[in-house]
Amino acid sequence: MSAVRPFEPADAEAVNAAALAAFAQYRGVYSDWETLERGVGSMAALAEMAEIVVAEDGGELLGAVAYCAPFSEPRAEFFAAEWPLIRMLVVRPEARGRGIGRALTDACIERARRDRAGAIALHTSPAMEVALAMYLRMGFTLLRRVPDRFGVPYGVYLKPIEPLDVPA
Repeated sequence: MSAVRPFEPADAEAVNAAALAAFAQYRGVYSDWETLERGVGSMAALAEMAEIVVAEDGGELLGAVAYCAPFSEPRAEFFAAEWPLIRMLVVRPEARGRGIGRALTDACIERARRDRAGAIALHTSPAMEVALAMYLRMGFTLLRRVPDRFGVPYGVYLKPIEPLDVPA
């Protein structure tokens, strides 16, 4: 079973490698793969503006996700300021099917509850069939389509959540 924990600076190289491995299947799907690959390959840089959470097993990093708190910047204009965001959920191909994506998504939902948010958002594409199916099973629903990214359609998905009942 994998453990989910906060990102540490020493994880940067492994996070970037996991992101590149996870997105490799989309080479040829995006119209400007080189630009997308540069962004994906620098996922660890999101730690400057978000909380990165990693999943590991036996010391091997298997996946990661970035959680952006409500009102954090920068953010795309199609996300409401009060929504926390899930960004760049990645799982190494050889580790898929073990519940890692769900565990990382749950970690983001728990952070959103901690931040007393009433909903959490993400954007994804039908091209990411497995991830989209998981999000739908977890209660995310399509709110609206947004501009394509390198020729690939995307939509904003939102999940209402119950914030933790703790004093602010």
